[in-house]
Amino acid sequence: MSKLNMSKLKKFNIGAMIIASFVLISPVAALAKGAPDSFADLAEKLLPAVVNVNTTQTIKIKRRTMPQIPGMEDFFRRFGQENDKRRNPGNGDEDSRQENGEDRALTRKRQSLGSGFIIDPSGIIVTNNHVIDKADEVMIKMHDGRELKAVVIGKDDKLDLAVLKVESDKPLPYVKFGDDSKSRIGDWVLAIGNPYSLGGTLTAGIISARNRDIQSGPYDKYIQTDASINRGNSGGPMFNMDGEVIGINTAIFSPSGGNIGIGFAIPSNQAQRVINQLREFGHTKRGRIGISFQAVTDDIAESLDMEEGHGALVSSVVEGGPADKAGIQVGDIIVEFEGKTIKERNELPIWVANTEIGKKAKIVVLRKGKRKSLTLVIDELPENENASDDESLTDEDQADQEVKEILGMGLEPLTEKSRKALKLEDNVAGVLITSVDRNSPAGEKGLRRGDVIVSITQEEVKTVEEALAKIEELRAKGRKSILLKIIRSGNTAFVTVKFDPKK
Repeated sequence: MSKLNMSKLKKFNIGAMIIASFVLISPVAALAKGAPDSFADLAEKLLPAVVNVNTTQTIKIKRRTMPQIPGMEDFFRRFGQENDKRRNPGNGDEDSRQENGEDRALTRKRQSLGSGFIIDPSGIIVTNNHVIDKADEVMIKMHDGRELKAVVIGKDDKLDLAVLKVESDKPLPYVKFGDDSKSRIGDWVLAIGNPYSLGGTLTAGIISARNRDIQSGPYDKYIQTDASINRGNSGGPMFNMDGEVIGINTAIFSPSGGNIGIGFAIPSNQAQRVINQLREFGHTKRGRIGISFQAVTDDIAESLDMEEGHGALVSSVVEGGPADKAGIQVGDIIVEFEGKTIKERNELPIWVANTEIGKKAKIVVLRKGKRKSLTLVIDELPENENASDDESLTDEDQADQEVKEILGMGLEPLTEKSRKALKLEDNVAGVLITSVDRNSPAGEKGLRRGDVIVSITQEEVKTVEEALAKIEELRAKGRKSILLKIIRSGNTAFVTVKFDPKK
């Protein structure tokens, strides 16, 4: 082979290598999208549909009580009237008292600002519930400067959404919802709102994370973004690059109250279901199964000898509810709902809430390590839930008995006196915690005086001796922690307590 041919062959090989490299690299490069040259066209299209939400609330101010000194009544009455005039200019003496002679309540106006967006040309507006909650008057300021009075069609405090309606003599500009599930981490987004009352303001960023649970409610699955979101942005829309609403800006994480690049938006797919119900019924229609539960943490899983921490640990069952009728018991771990494995804390309440009311749902529970399949009928979740009273234990309520200590807890038997003080039902059996060392394993987990231990690692305990024996038995088996089922203020909870490695 000639030198010329060798040279040509080398050039051919080098060229082939370059082409091969390009073929291998180019698909990855094709997936990477750079930032848009400008957001101006998109902003011009979207800004008219984003509004400022201004609310006014009347707050009653308690009058200051005047000193009661004989012979000085007229002086202090005139002094109080002068103060009233300074607080409420324009009100004469005749306005400071009601017909019955009693002083009128002083009032002041509290104003707050937020954002919203129009989703229908007839004047339907979406915002956050916390923007308009308890407002006496809601005014909408359009992008063109017009101000319109709004009425609240419906609101939902669980997902923090509200739907408003304004009347206009002509169709209003509006935006459409998009499918947030098509958006990925790293995609560009725009946030438009009314930060610090400055008016329509646009910021850009990316989706930083999805399905964020920030412990703000039972249905958390926020989209996280680094687009600048500040006070006043609440209720404003988050757009994708097609100009579709994929989120509703709701919260920020900030030690100072200002933007640090961590904002959260309600996903559009989750919001639309609630918005449609608010428009149709004025309230939400969510499913429920009638339980309270805790997430199965790694500590709880280890205490129950489970391979991994997942599922919902049932801490209470509503009497006569769907779960009760299906045979679900306190201490069961729900691991599947309608064939889907429960991996995150918020998955079960979201799935149940979105299930059609009256539908038969199949679930799988773990009961003392064994799988059990059950079927229940989804019920409707009531709008309001009653809070339980807080009971406490005083020194006088405790019996004069010997206290046994373990894992930083002081334990005593339940007595009639302590039962009455804690308002326990007659059928409750267990052991009373009378003291907790703050620096102990029990103290670190938040256990406190007045808690009642009713079971340890899913085994009932009725006496102090049974409790001590069970704890020592689990320690001897090499368990790193124990699972306590406790009753506190009438509510049931599960708490894991680790063994002290020093002992």
